Amino acid sequence: MENFWFNLIWLLAYFLVLVCMSGYGVHRLLMVVLYLVHRRHVPQPEQMWDELPVVTVQLPMFNERYVVEGLLRKVTAIDYPKDKLEIQILDDSTDDTWEICKQQVEKYKKLGFDIKLLHRVDRTGYKAGALEAANEKARGEFLLILDADFRPDPDILRVVIPYFTDEKVALVQTRWGHINRNKNLLTRLQSIFLDGHFALEQTVRNRSGRFFTFNGTAGVWRKAAIADAGGWEHDTITEDMDLSYRAQIKGWRFVYLNDYVTRSELPEDMDGFKTQQHRWTKGCIQVCRKMLFPILRAKIPLKAKLEAVTHLTCNFSYLGLILLCVLVMPICTGFVRPTGAWDWQEPRMMMVTFTLFFLATVTVCTFYVVAEAIVRPKRWWMVFPLLLPLLALGVGMAVNNARAVLEALFSRSAEFVRTPKFGESGEGKLAVEQRARGYRALKSVLVPLVELAFGMFFLSIEVINLYYGLTQNVLGLVNFILMSPFLGFFYTGASSAWRLIQSTKRRRASAG
Repeated sequence: MENFWFNLIWLLAYFLVLVCMSGYGVHRLLMVVLYLVHRRHVPQPEQMWDELPVVTVQLPMFNERYVVEGLLRKVTAIDYPKDKLEIQILDDSTDDTWEICKQQVEKYKKLGFDIKLLHRVDRTGYKAGALEAANEKARGEFLLILDADFRPDPDILRVVIPYFTDEKVALVQTRWGHINRNKNLLTRLQSIFLDGHFALEQTVRNRSGRFFTFNGTAGVWRKAAIADAGGWEHDTITEDMDLSYRAQIKGWRFVYLNDYVTRSELPEDMDGFKTQQHRWTKGCIQVCRKMLFPILRAKIPLKAKLEAVTHLTCNFSYLGLILLCVLVMPICTGFVRPTGAWDWQEPRMMMVTFTLFFLATVTVCTFYVVAEAIVRPKRWWMVFPLLLPLLALGVGMAVNNARAVLEALFSRSAEFVRTPKFGESGEGKLAVEQRARGYRALKSVLVPLVELAFGMFFLSIEVINLYYGLTQNVLGLVNFILMSPFLGFFYTGASSAWRLIQSTKRRRASAG
């Protein structure tokens, strides 16, 4: 009897977590449906300006020696009257980036550009602090914000600024593209993840009357709207998301341009990717803690509230994924044995299992296939061979991102660890090892060890199940389900472990 109740409670917990995870799959399917409904509702500017307004281009950076020159080449090529364009370099660097910036400022001043270098020796507030300080000195009515690895096209302001003829528009966000999309498998998978966010989620949120958030770069703000919403605050490390919700609660409108792309650089190694994901995940949960109840209390449409709640809580799914991996262990090893109505072979149980599997995985795959059809309409079918690696990477990042969720929940620390950037070919032609020494991504021995331990467990279970399935001729869904975890955890864990080993060797060589 004790065994029965233990099995029952364990299985109930397992299915409860799986149901919660499936809810986010349903949300992905909803995004697809809403896109099909609103795909033709493309935003258009109300009118054109009689006289173009002054725009300040803000370039926040920290130790970006490899990309600053390429960034300034693109920014100074923007097609906009020089007397209406101001460029602010917001440099908090502690390396020679500051010297490079000074040289570039002198160069472009001689060419007639209104360009200024605002260097801070105190990084208070990190990027948010730099932007807030710069706003006080900016002469532009509108602010184009570009991270150091972004490469705007010359017509970006000609396309974006007309939308601000509507006085209630606070922000116009452009879609991200990627200069190094095809560099390696990791960058290909990242680009698919981001295409899902930008081509589907952001588009649907904007066109269906829900809130969407500024992505920190490649967008233009109305300076008055920032001030009205309370300015840039630095109690979270995703200041862009925080400000976005505060501004929209106050009634400001946002515009998302899915058809206009601003290209950027993706992290090319696992360390950089984990650093970026850790920051985004932690920051999202920090904003959740700060803004969830103000959003629920705000007088805004119910659909906007529900979407905001989903957006702010979606990263809790990483905790659910880790819990699911733990809960499935005794089931896979036979320690927890379903019987009676809970037997896996019982028809109703098989239907429930398949339904939850469909909602948790097939809907996610559909989401990304549709996103690629939007972004790459002539080559969308190329996403199919990458769906299994995509799911595997999503699972493999669970340990790294679950750690970020816990840090956000139990610590108010908000250190901003930026993503390493190396630039396009031709910018920063230093050896990879030299560049790696200049950029220290977030490293932890514990995270890859836990990932490898999970990978070893799921590999052993997969081997046992394959052997049993082949000998008993009962190969089934479980073999495919377990493939993603062991591939994902091995990929993320082994990649990070290899980087740590290489980094240790370099330090010892330097010390020797």
